[in-house]
Amino acid sequence: MKQARHSLYKWLDERLDLTEILAFARKKTVPVHRRSFWYYWGGLSLFFFLVQALTGTLLLIYYRPGPEAYESVRQITYEIDFGWLIRSIHSWAANLMIFAVMTHMFSVFFMKAYRKPRELGWWSGLGLLGLALFFGFSGYLLPMDELSYFATKVGLEIPALIPWVGPKAAALLRGGVDVSAVTTQRFFALHAAVLPALFVPLLAFHLWLVQKHGNAVPPSEELKPPEQRRSIPFFPDFALKDLAMWLIALNLLVLLAAMFPQGLGQPADPLAPAPQGIHPEWYFMSSFQTLKMFGKWFPGTAGEALGLIVFNLGLAIWALIPLYDNKRAWGLRARIASYIGLAALALLVLTTVWGYLALD
Repeated sequence: MKQARHSLYKWLDERLDLTEILAFARKKTVPVHRRSFWYYWGGLSLFFFLVQALTGTLLLIYYRPGPEAYESVRQITYEIDFGWLIRSIHSWAANLMIFAVMTHMFSVFFMKAYRKPRELGWWSGLGLLGLALFFGFSGYLLPMDELSYFATKVGLEIPALIPWVGPKAAALLRGGVDVSAVTTQRFFALHAAVLPALFVPLLAFHLWLVQKHGNAVPPSEELKPPEQRRSIPFFPDFALKDLAMWLIALNLLVLLAAMFPQGLGQPADPLAPAPQGIHPEWYFMSSFQTLKMFGKWFPGTAGEALGLIVFNLGLAIWALIPLYDNKRAWGLRARIASYIGLAALALLVLTTVWGYLALD
C-alpha cells in the first residue's frame, strides 16, 4: 500500500509539480498575534460560497423559473427527499456568507490591510461583497411567494430613484412595468449564470492577491522589530486551524438549517395588498431605513433621492479610503480613518436595528 501511494504521488508529481506546490505552501507563513482570529473570516466566506455553489447546483435540478417557480419550490420543500434541508442550507449559507464577508471587510479595515500594496485586494473584496449582495437579492425572489414578491418590488424601487439610468435599469430587471414570472426568469439567469461568471474570476483574482502579498498585520505589530514578530507555516499549521473553523461553520450551518428551516408562504398575488411589515433582508435594512429617514425629513421623492446620494457618497468614501490613509505610520490620517470605520460600523448596526424596531 505504501509503495502504491508513493508511485501515485510520483506519477502526479511529474505532471503537476506537487513538490513545488507543497514547498510553496510550507514557505508561506501567517502572522501570530492577539488579532489573528480575524484571519479566519476570509476562509469562512470562501467556505459558505462553496456550500452555496454545491446546494445551488442541487436545487438547479428541480427549480423551474417562470410561471411554475412557486410550484417547483413547493415540490422541493415538501415532496423531494431532503429538499427542504438543501434549500434551508442554501438560504442560511447565503446569510452567513454575507455576514462573514462583512466581518472580513471590517477586520481588514481596522487592521489597515488596505494600505499599499494591498489596494487592489481592498477594491476586489468590495466588488465581491457587492456581488454577494446581488446574489442575495436575485435569489430572494425565486420562490415567488408573497413575501419575496413584495420585498423584491420594494427593493427595485430603490435603484429606480437614480436619475435617467435608474428607471431603465429597474425595468430591465423586472422585464416590464411590474414584477412577474418574467422577472423570475431574469433573476434566475442572473443568480445562476451571470453573477457566478463575474464572481468566480474576481474571487480567483482576490485570492491570488492574498497569496502574493500575504496576510497584513495591524499597526501595533508593525511597530515591533522583526525578531519579535511571530508566525506559523500556512501548511499544515494554519491550514488545519482553518479546516477546524470550516467544520465548526458546517455544524452551525446544518444546525440552523434543521432547527429553523426555510419556509414558504402563499403564492404571490399581484392584485393582493402587500403584507404588513414588508421589508428587505437584513443586509439591506440599513439602506432601507436610511431612505425612510430621509423620506420623512424631506417629504416627496426629493428626500429619498437625497438619502440615496448620501448613502452612495458614504460608499465612495469607504471605497477610496486606501488613497487617503496611505502611510504606514500611525498618524492623523490613520486615526481619522479608524474613526470613519467606527462611525460606519455604528451607523450600520444602529440603522439596521432601528429598521427592525420600526416594523413593530
